[in-house]
Amino acid sequence: MNKELIYNKLDTKFLGRNIYIYDMLNSTQDDIKQKADIANGSVIIAECQTNGKGTHGRKWFTDEKNKNIAMTFVLYPNCEIKKIENITVIIAKCIIESIYKIYNIKLDIKSPNDIVTNNKKIGGILTETKILGQKVRVIYVGIGLNVLQEKFNTQLQNIASSIKNEFGIECIREDIISTFFNIFEKNYLEIMEEVDE
Repeated sequence: MNKELIYNKLDTKFLGRNIYIYDMLNSTQDDIKQKADIANGSVIIAECQTNGKGTHGRKWFTDEKNKNIAMTFVLYPNCEIKKIENITVIIAKCIIESIYKIYNIKLDIKSPNDIVTNNKKIGGILTETKILGQKVRVIYVGIGLNVLQEKFNTQLQNIASSIKNEFGIECIREDIISTFFNIFEKNYLEIMEEVDE
């Protein structure tokens, strides 16, 4: 993963402007929570995760290095809970839009947080929030996307796949990330600018 390739195609105000890339981490989600005073929109990316977090306490497997996207970014919305209650679905739609924009392939959403195709899981989203009073102060957004991985263990091979396996495309992970950040930030800022009724 080359952060300069991500920066070169970024058209964001803050999202993805600070990127930390690690060869191996237990979990990008856990790591970002441990960083004090990390800037809004900062991103942690791991080439390999040994204990990646999925929803409902499940494990997200990112064990084949340099093949997939495993990342978490942080947002400080400081807004009412209802304003971002659909954030996971919006993120999923932005991922779908990004892949379609670059590669002209259509993935599907298994609501609210799975990216699928041909009844196999390609990606997942994990959002965790910190709430103070009635306002969301922090959102941690974890995204796992199987991009180039070709082999899956016996536990996963019938339920999980990758973009390469399903469509035969050698995707560029940096392009997916930068395109997603550009699309999602636009949607996120529109949500933040909406006037509460």
